[in-house]
Amino acid sequence: MLVVTLRTLASSSSPFLYNPLVPKPFSNPHPKCRATCPCSYPALRITLYAGCKSEYQSERGLQFETGESFFRHESATGRDLGVLAASLYRKSEGKLRVLDALCGCGVRSLRYLVEAEADFVLANDANEEYNSVICKNLSRMVPSGPGDECRWRVTNSDANRIMTECYLQRDFFDFIDVDSFGSDSSFLRSAMNALRLDGLLYVTSTDGFSSGGHRPHHSFAAYGAYIQPLPYSNEVGLRMLIGGAVREASVLGYRVAPLFSYYAYHGPVFRVLLRVNRGKLPDNRDYGFISYCEQCGNSQAFSWDELGQISCLCTNSKVSESIIVSGPLWTGPLHDTVYVQEMLNLAEEWGWTGRDTETSLEKVLKQMVDESDPRLPFGYIKLDEVASRAKINSPPLRTMMSAIQKEGYAASRSHIVSNAIKTNCPMTVCIRIAKELQQCCSAENVVS
Repeated sequence: MLVVTLRTLASSSSPFLYNPLVPKPFSNPHPKCRATCPCSYPALRITLYAGCKSEYQSERGLQFETGESFFRHESATGRDLGVLAASLYRKSEGKLRVLDALCGCGVRSLRYLVEAEADFVLANDANEEYNSVICKNLSRMVPSGPGDECRWRVTNSDANRIMTECYLQRDFFDFIDVDSFGSDSSFLRSAMNALRLDGLLYVTSTDGFSSGGHRPHHSFAAYGAYIQPLPYSNEVGLRMLIGGAVREASVLGYRVAPLFSYYAYHGPVFRVLLRVNRGKLPDNRDYGFISYCEQCGNSQAFSWDELGQISCLCTNSKVSESIIVSGPLWTGPLHDTVYVQEMLNLAEEWGWTGRDTETSLEKVLKQMVDESDPRLPFGYIKLDEVASRAKINSPPLRTMMSAIQKEGYAASRSHIVSNAIKTNCPMTVCIRIAKELQQCCSAENVVS
């Protein structure tokens, strides 16, 4: 049980603005303070009782407590990716200031400090009850000094409020991690405002219902995209999130470019790392509409100018009820090939690859590199759909990929779905290839 007793804060010229130079309530303790007492300031007094639930966890060799906060061990790969990206920024720019806007128990903040060697981390969570465990986790590994020597600070405020206050005081960050829940896109604009130009924004969505096309009006309200059911809905979730960021950035006069996009089935969780710069996306490139034809299985991308011309070749270029349209959303590449390769190289350097790790980080990064082939369009083709349309058993994935590539098409596995292929090969050709493979297999069985 956690009991919090508040007193009236001392008045100041700007009592509601976060000042990074002046210790505020909910900040990390002075080094002489006990780690179990998160704040010795007179404005806040916290008492911990023996009955308070707390659980110790370990991630990449770092020990921490979760307390009463929401924590998922399955999200470790997403945290690995964030740390790798933050470290690359630190190595290239020589500095790194991180804002962890919804930090929970503080494990991401801890990893940014220790593994990415961040110069400063502002760990924020709106729940005041997490203050004690956050401070304890950070101070255990990174004792924080006073004034300019302070490497971290903990605040308990609404994420939008803390980011807006940082923006108003021109206290900008190089890397902002917004690990939000559901489809709350309200953080996007305030995060971009608090981000330094050419900085990195790590955003999240866990709204699988909207990406699956089950709540089109909700996805339109959150991300400006009317999403209908599509066979590659989990990739649509990533593109919906990026598209929402593109829209918000455009309002501010910025442009965003995805460096990597990661989907995890638990939750589900959609995470995207964006680089934010000044300037708008030229001619709405890579931001448009996608269609899927239920009759033939082909997908196409359409620009805003082509909205009245959406059709499919199987319908003789006529409007058909078999065509499903979603958008606007991001239709460009999900990953930056060079950047993801640098992440993979760093993971190898750190010893995070080359063995059977429980998070399969190496596998994810290598699949992202393959997915970033510029010849590959949006979406993926599930082999079960190919088999259903061909009325045969599903062919082996590697055999199917090899046959597609022999015909001159690009193909790679998808990190999103294990039994799916990203390819520029039309569905009709995939069906033909699958049937030929089935016939070859049957002939071999007869001979044997």
